[in-house]
Amino acid sequence: MERKNAWKDYDKKELKELEKLSKEYRKFLDQGKTERECVKYIVELAKDAGYVDFEEIKKSGKKLKAGDKVYAVNMKKAIAMFQIGKEPITNGLNILGAHIDSPRMDVKQNPLYEEADLAYLDTHYYGGIKKYQWVTLPLAIHGVVAKKDGEVVDIVIGEADKDPVFCVTDLLIHLAGEQMDKKAAKVVEGEQLDILVGSKPLAEEEKEPVKKMVLSILKKKYGIEEEDFLSAELEIVPAGKAKDMGFDESMIMAYGQDDRVCAYTSVAAMFDMPEVARTACCLLVDKEEIGSVGATGMQSKFFENTVAELMDVMGEYSELKLKRCLAASYMLSSDVSAAFDPNFANSFEKKNCAYLGRGVVFNKFTGSRGKSGSNDANAEYLGKLRKIMDDNKVAFQTAELGKVDIGGGGTIAYILSLYGMNVIDSGVAVLNMHAPWEITSKADIYEAYKSYKAFLKDA
Repeated sequence: MERKNAWKDYDKKELKELEKLSKEYRKFLDQGKTERECVKYIVELAKDAGYVDFEEIKKSGKKLKAGDKVYAVNMKKAIAMFQIGKEPITNGLNILGAHIDSPRMDVKQNPLYEEADLAYLDTHYYGGIKKYQWVTLPLAIHGVVAKKDGEVVDIVIGEADKDPVFCVTDLLIHLAGEQMDKKAAKVVEGEQLDILVGSKPLAEEEKEPVKKMVLSILKKKYGIEEEDFLSAELEIVPAGKAKDMGFDESMIMAYGQDDRVCAYTSVAAMFDMPEVARTACCLLVDKEEIGSVGATGMQSKFFENTVAELMDVMGEYSELKLKRCLAASYMLSSDVSAAFDPNFANSFEKKNCAYLGRGVVFNKFTGSRGKSGSNDANAEYLGKLRKIMDDNKVAFQTAELGKVDIGGGGTIAYILSLYGMNVIDSGVAVLNMHAPWEITSKADIYEAYKSYKAFLKDA
């Protein structure tokens, strides 16, 4: 039952493919530090791979046929891609679903203030984070500012070599006796996660001169007024590029690998499919880290509506056929799993946890305590997937998210399962999950890509 290390079976050809995939993945991480950036980058890749904007298809009146490839974008923060299969679409889809949002800090609507000759931006953290991990790091600002005249200004500050960076400050150890006695959850409070953005006063200004200096820079460089923060989406993320990790360069350390590691491998698998029997779908959504809510989260009707539109263009739509299609579908909810960490071994049950380097991970269930909030996949579906993985020589392992009653978590799996389709969580093991810098194994990334290709081909 113990799964062996995937590295042991690679030949020179596979090692070359693995490194090529890892290089492309690192580029994706660097270009896509927000959900908007991810979608923009994936659209460009999709066009290069022969995908066409679904809106153009609908306007043209063209009927889709086997082999056609289309993509649909939802509010610039979610995307669905389809490759039409040979079988009738009512036979169901093979779906790879992942999320492209990651834990971070968001700038508030009225954020800029000055205190003690220092200028700050007030933030509100997004998703589950250990707040103390986000202090004293070089940070970057990514996002958009929507102005009243309709102009949308793209912002990326802190990534180029000449860019400044930003920081959440921390108390020096010499004065931190009281702080060090606090519980970890209280060492840094949410309202203390304000980023330092300036210290130089604007000449001849008496009231808030540092804040006014910052505003003058924003006005000069981006044409932004202070009130424009009201309609801005600015995300604070770690500054810096994804890097190979370890003397052997066997791992990748980067921000946002939960869940962009599964998103990218799903995309890569879709683009490498020459033809499919069942219609293949790659669905990448927003807001998973806060419950999959909102118009761009999995709980929205975007996916269902897009499939309905797809069926309509194919001349196959009816409400009953849509329900049959979704119920007959298979899905891998492609999300990361917690990798065993020997430094924190007491949090894991060693027989039923994921290990770095042992292949793609299947989580039959997630949730917490008594599987609360989980999609618990059917045994028959898992049996089918085992055969697909073995037939395609994919290294895989099974896992739970830590010891029973220790904690828990969820994915988008339970939402798609409401249609009656077979769904299971499947992804890459991660060390430092939800930290500013997360760690994955190149072997697991490669095996995830192989598993997603096998699933699209044979499920």
